[in-house]
Amino acid sequence: MLRLAEFFSRIVRKYLPDPLAIAIILTIFSVLLAVTVGRSNPLDVVEYWGGGFWDLLEFGMQVVLIILTGFLLAKTPIVDVMLTRLAKLPKGNTSAIVLAVVLTGIASWLQWGFGLIIGTIIAQKIAANVKTLHYPLAIAAAYSGFVVYGMGISATIPLLVATDGHFLEDQMGVVGLEETVFHPVILITTILTIVTMPFFLALLHPKDPKRVIPLDPAVLQIKKNEEVEVGERSFGQRLNDSPVLGIAAGLLGLSYSMIYFIGGGSIDLNSVNFLFLMLAFLLFARPSRFITAVAEGVKTVGGVIVQYPFYAGIMAILVGSGLVVTFSELFTAISTPHTLPLWAFISAGLINLLIPSGGGQFAVQGPVVIEAANAIGASPAATAMAVSVGDQWTNMLQPFFLLPVLALSKLKLTDVLGYTIIMLFFTGVIFTASMLVYGFVML
Repeated sequence: MLRLAEFFSRIVRKYLPDPLAIAIILTIFSVLLAVTVGRSNPLDVVEYWGGGFWDLLEFGMQVVLIILTGFLLAKTPIVDVMLTRLAKLPKGNTSAIVLAVVLTGIASWLQWGFGLIIGTIIAQKIAANVKTLHYPLAIAAAYSGFVVYGMGISATIPLLVATDGHFLEDQMGVVGLEETVFHPVILITTILTIVTMPFFLALLHPKDPKRVIPLDPAVLQIKKNEEVEVGERSFGQRLNDSPVLGIAAGLLGLSYSMIYFIGGGSIDLNSVNFLFLMLAFLLFARPSRFITAVAEGVKTVGGVIVQYPFYAGIMAILVGSGLVVTFSELFTAISTPHTLPLWAFISAGLINLLIPSGGGQFAVQGPVVIEAANAIGASPAATAMAVSVGDQWTNMLQPFFLLPVLALSKLKLTDVLGYTIIMLFFTGVIFTASMLVYGFVML
């Protein structure tokens, strides 16, 4: 396993470009596929791309905010202290990797944006504590815990099909979370993945101390504003440092969230972002400390801001040219009622490489696979959930959600992708078996 990880690491270091270059390459590849396989007019394809370039603007901003608010919450003094204490628990490399994977997995299952950020931060703190730990592997281990988010309570697709009035309600009805996220097969799959991954990852740790790359302490340092002497502070500066303002804003926001949820408001990206932001105001208290953390956190979302439009353009090409339907129909044509969830999982994993948004992917793939499920008598609920699992699976290869992790960890894609590719194969075995069993028991 170690030699295999080193092989993939060498390959990606030698041949893999940065994520922005990958997004551009995928765009060109999508154009070529649309012209050759989709038989689309080249000018039409260009119009698809340009017309859809901003289609993910709202979702992209929501993702930016969920990453930023997750970062802020993780950097609040009380949460930072808790994570620092947790990071002191591991005494060796294996226990360090176990903690990074398990904590990220649980957090991602609860709320994927928070899990993505909290996992990176705890991995950094663990690496600072365990000096023998290979830092790139620690970050890869934390990101690997993110692979269960599509089976969690914040996953887009299960939440969508559980919502009254969703766009496929006429074809499949409203599917409760007890048939998807809380189904015994899915719960067992989630637990099995989180429990087994860290021990497999531990096998990938370099044995030669000379190959170990430790954490650079400068990575954890946040620049602080220059302190102004008490006697020199203006009225405005005293307001900036007043805990009253932050606490007031936080309490006001939390009061609204309480009214919203008690009144039956749904858990979605907007409500979670609002809650996280208000908690950050409350826990930072002082506006000056809050804005310092914001300035640092903005660095983690730069790649997302630039690259989301490219993926929106790719999605528009695939939809406009009919390529997504073509790819999905290739798999559904060879399916049986028992195996359709498996093929939906595999096709979703492949399509995720071009459309790394679970909600956006299901918007174009969902009608095809649900129609196929109804036509051959397969379970629509299992088929929809299989798309969610496939979407989460190939994120171990797709660099889309790695962008904030790389920005926060100060690593390059080539530093961690060799390890996450191994986890792609490992989790692929678990998910494949799970989707086969799930397809049978849901009939």
